[in-house]
This record gives sequence, structure tokens and C-alpha cells, in this order.
Amino acid sequence: MKTTTLTLVTIVAEEVLARELTALVRDEGATGFTLTECRGEGSRELRSQGMPGGNTRLEVIASDEVADRIVARLAEHYFASYAVIAWLSPVSVVRGDKYLRPGPTG
Repeated sequence: MKTTTLTLVTIVAEEVLARELTALVRDEGATGFTLTECRGEGSRELRSQGMPGGNTRLEVIASDEVADRIVARLAEHYFASYAVIAWLSPVSVVRGDKYLRPGPTG
């Protein structure tokens, strides 16, 4: 069976950010994502502006370039002000072409 090595971007963030983060990953070239509710505890202990709510886990399989752009935007816009964590993992996927947007033709 043929597999393709891509990058899994996992983001755990305040639930209030779910809509913004799904837009961010689309803007950076992801072809899809999985979004789930989750619970946990981390070093921040407090949410931005004391907002209540749960956590969201956003997972994206993408090329290295797309994964790097996603994490760079997270670092620039969210890490300092929100309870957000992200990590990258190499993954071997079947049907790797499903996770990559085609380039320009011509």
C-alpha cells in the first residue's frame, strides 16, 4: 500500500476561538480539518478575559509548508493572549493527494 508522509497539526484552544481557527487553517491552504470538544488542564489556568467555556481540538493533515504557515499565524496572533497549544507530528497517510490542494495549472 502506498502512503504519503505529511504533517499533522494539532491545536488545542479555547472553544471561543473555534470559528477563527477553522478559518485560519482554510486560509493557509488546508483542505479539511477535524474539530472536537475536549477537556484538560494546562499551565495557563485562566482563559482570555475570564471567559467561560471548554476547549476545542483542531486537527489538520497538510504539507509541511501549510503546517508551518498555520503554526506561524498561531504564534503571531494567539499564543500571547489565549490558552492555545499546538504541535506537529509526521504522519503516513493513505490517499495523500486528498490532503493537498492542486497547484496552479498552465
